[in-house]
Amino acid sequence: MFWFTQGLCFLPAFLVIWSSSTFIVTYIIALFRRDVDIIFPYISDTGAYPPESCIFGLMTFISACAGIATIYARYKFVEKLSGDTRVVSPRLNYTALVFGLLSCLGMCIVATFQETAVTCVHDIGALMFFVPGILYIILQSVISYRAFPYGCSIFVCRARLFIAILAALAFFPTAICAYFVKQTTLHRGKDDEDYPYHVASASCEWVCAFSFICFFLTYIDDFKLFTLRVKTEDVEYSQ
Repeated sequence: MFWFTQGLCFLPAFLVIWSSSTFIVTYIIALFRRDVDIIFPYISDTGAYPPESCIFGLMTFISACAGIATIYARYKFVEKLSGDTRVVSPRLNYTALVFGLLSCLGMCIVATFQETAVTCVHDIGALMFFVPGILYIILQSVISYRAFPYGCSIFVCRARLFIAILAALAFFPTAICAYFVKQTTLHRGKDDEDYPYHVASASCEWVCAFSFICFFLTYIDDFKLFTLRVKTEDVEYSQ
């Protein structure tokens, strides 16, 4: 039996591979077309102009759908685990679910509203992706420690905590330095006054985004342990 056929582990594996490919493919296309600079463009810069904007939008939307499925499957897994062991608060699990779904909604907004077209809405979508996303992985790290040893190994718990801290630390320079970036063009030079802020913000954005994506790699072993089934029931209608 292949590893990706065990349980639902194909969900986080697909999410990580597809999301990483989204950023890399659009970056390569934008670089080939000379729409962005080779060093430290914002992720959104790589999907600002057609045709890469079309590819970025489509692939990001698919990533959001895969994220919703993965986050919901994780929610149901923790719900079942806490129902059997009572080690995780249902409220904590539900709160993590809400933050995860809000992050996926932010991804859809980023994919739909390009940076150069509707900047304000695009920035709101980016904040909706990063802030709830970081809160989600922090809460999942807490859940992992509370569920130990029923959920996963202590190594995985520590790995999740490390990734969550890395993503949180990378977010602050991303947002703070972006505030001081005034240039709106995609091509930037070292002589620009705001260039150091741009480099710091863009590089930390890549770290934050890939930290969030890599967090789902830690779900693979957990997702081998369960599957989800849809149950239908007959409903009797009174006359």
